[in-house]
Amino acid sequence: MRESTANFCTLHRIDRLACVHDYDKRLRIIDLNDIPLRFCGDDVYIWFSICVLVAIAMIPPYFLSVEHLKFQGRYGKEKGNRICAILGLISGWGFFLSWIGIWVAPQPRIILPILGSPSIVLPAINLRIPLLHLIVSIFFLMPGAWFGVNGVRGTTLRVAETHRTEKVVTGGIYSIVRHPQYLGGLLAHVGISFLLSALYSLLFTPLIMILIVLISMKEERELIREFRLEYEEYRKRVPMLIPGLRRHWQD
Repeated sequence: MRESTANFCTLHRIDRLACVHDYDKRLRIIDLNDIPLRFCGDDVYIWFSICVLVAIAMIPPYFLSVEHLKFQGRYGKEKGNRICAILGLISGWGFFLSWIGIWVAPQPRIILPILGSPSIVLPAINLRIPLLHLIVSIFFLMPGAWFGVNGVRGTTLRVAETHRTEKVVTGGIYSIVRHPQYLGGLLAHVGISFLLSALYSLLFTPLIMILIVLISMKEERELIREFRLEYEEYRKRVPMLIPGLRRHWQD
């Protein structure tokens, strides 16, 4: 048994697993990977918290990046579009990089005590992936990649980066959901969280869902202003994020 000098937590090592008793008496199970572990104090939270704050901070410039008509009216079409494109690049890449940080930040590892917890070890990066986590992650990552890649292909990478389209795209993947890239990102987030056994990242999923819905709603308000009836008709036919949901309700 090992106790921290700050009396913040007590670490009991049991084979490859450890029971971490926090100061507030909660119990977490983490995988030690046979490596000495220091999981006390604020070190567990600081990097994860920074990444979460950066992701949230990207929301205001992201919202501004889709207000094309507002910036065109204030600065002219060319300059207004350029400002929106810059805001889109900054917020889009900022959100994406902070999302990666949420996945890889130091945090407790989730353990599903099923099938005896067999693991696959990647020695090059010193990573142990439980086989069950790998199976679950593939279940989310494959459809996530399909929605994400086809969503970008349907509009081009430039539109995905700058958040500005010249027309309403209704074919292909966009005939299934209105925001396939966001759906793909959400599925990938869950898959990668399981792949890396990232507990806090997985617990962050509900907030990711809220942010995606808010961003989608903001984009659609601006698209209605730009394309009016054309986009309204598209919204009536195709669900926002969950395939088939709107048709089911209508039936």
